[in-house]
Amino acid sequence: MMRRDLLKASLVASAATLFSRSGGGLAAAGQNPFRETTGLTKYVAQFVLNTKYENIPSDVLALGKKSILDGFGLALAGSLAESGPISRKYLQSLDVCNGKSTIIGCALKSAPRFAAFTNGISIHADDFDDTQLAVAKDRVYGLLTHPTAPVLPPSFAIAELGNVSGKDFLLAYHLGVEVETKLAEASSPRHYEDGFHSTGTFGTLGSATACAKMRAFPLEKILTTYGIAASEASGLRENFGTMTKPFHAGHAAEGGVVAADLASLGWTAAPRILEAPRGFFHAYSGTFDPSAIMSKLGNPWTFAAPGISLKPYPSGSLTHPAMTALLRLIQKYNIAPADVDKIDVGTNHNMPNALIHHKPQTGLQAKFSMEFCLSVLLLERKAVLSQFTDAYVRRPEVQDMIRRINFSVDPVAEKAGFDKMTSLITVHLKDGRTLKDQADFAKGSPADPMTFEEATAKFRGCAEYAEWPQSKTEKIIDFIKALESVPDVSVLSPLLSSGNA
Repeated sequence: MMRRDLLKASLVASAATLFSRSGGGLAAAGQNPFRETTGLTKYVAQFVLNTKYENIPSDVLALGKKSILDGFGLALAGSLAESGPISRKYLQSLDVCNGKSTIIGCALKSAPRFAAFTNGISIHADDFDDTQLAVAKDRVYGLLTHPTAPVLPPSFAIAELGNVSGKDFLLAYHLGVEVETKLAEASSPRHYEDGFHSTGTFGTLGSATACAKMRAFPLEKILTTYGIAASEASGLRENFGTMTKPFHAGHAAEGGVVAADLASLGWTAAPRILEAPRGFFHAYSGTFDPSAIMSKLGNPWTFAAPGISLKPYPSGSLTHPAMTALLRLIQKYNIAPADVDKIDVGTNHNMPNALIHHKPQTGLQAKFSMEFCLSVLLLERKAVLSQFTDAYVRRPEVQDMIRRINFSVDPVAEKAGFDKMTSLITVHLKDGRTLKDQADFAKGSPADPMTFEEATAKFRGCAEYAEWPQSKTEKIIDFIKALESVPDVSVLSPLLSSGNA
């Protein structure tokens, strides 16, 4: 049996065990494990329809504001990525730069769908955006869904049309994040393992949720919006390390707007798209755990438990625990690059399955290279946006250090469960000493969260990287701090716009 088949067989077996424990009652071994269920899409739509701002706990609202501020900062920084000017040139070629929604970081305006598309790309361009955690141990860290990139851009783009309060904006954003993360939690690990990028797939449904709420849709139109959005959901992990990875986030953000636009005009779609035998979960995941969704939306909110991580470094989140552990060792023992003979880093098998660039040659590849991310810490004791460039990656001293990093699967990390990112670091020094450390999560995770002040510092760093005026930077921070009291979110628009296209 080929390795791929063995992996798929083991995943199906583990999923069956998990779902059996949770009351899923999967079919006997050898039969189609897809769980027949009813009412799932309607339950999600009713939750979106009936939830009010007052139903969201204050601690969840506070966590959401950190991610919103983070997202706007990343949109500013990401507008400078190579994908930024290409995205803007694309919109100009379509002659669609005549709307009211801001293309963040420049002077262009467009229709909500195109603003959502471009800003979603910018938020995810540097792979510096927030990340979902998982509840179940086989869920591959929440299937690595980046919640804010697909949901914040459409929420803001529609709010810019006018007369949307901060409370209504927060409500739509939180509903979008809650639905996309709970759907991701319910999905079989096969979804991610077989190559889907969950930010592109579940993010489309998160965007659709926010758009439907922003437009105050009745139940039938929410169901239709989901039916359309599910057919738009896409994204393949083979594109990690290229501009097409952030395209997934932009496409998801745009997809929700398109779905809501069409639903508002009377378009039709299947009303039970999530649970149907030919619907979303069956096609994209093979099977799923409905008990991870039913009665779980807002109970608790994902922002509260298991939580959502803010990234301390502009790279794939799977690199961050190892980076955390290595930096501790570097600082504790004052390790210099010349002191290092080699470094062994061990993780579970899902991490090299995503961190696929072992000999990176570009800045985008470096974001998905454990070897590069550890190397920059050894060389400079920091990992910042300016290091993730083609020129920096190709420096001789960087390439030399990369060759000293051995990245492999470790049985201890494998046993720890895929809801963690357990990483074991062993530094072999030239003087014969061996130094070790281990981390399950990184700074910014719910286990070691960023304060609002720390999130603000990250935002200022992104704005400074984008050469954004300091006066605008501070006004954006003050605006988000008081977002729930803002009568019209469109007041934020000029603070995120420049005089240059």
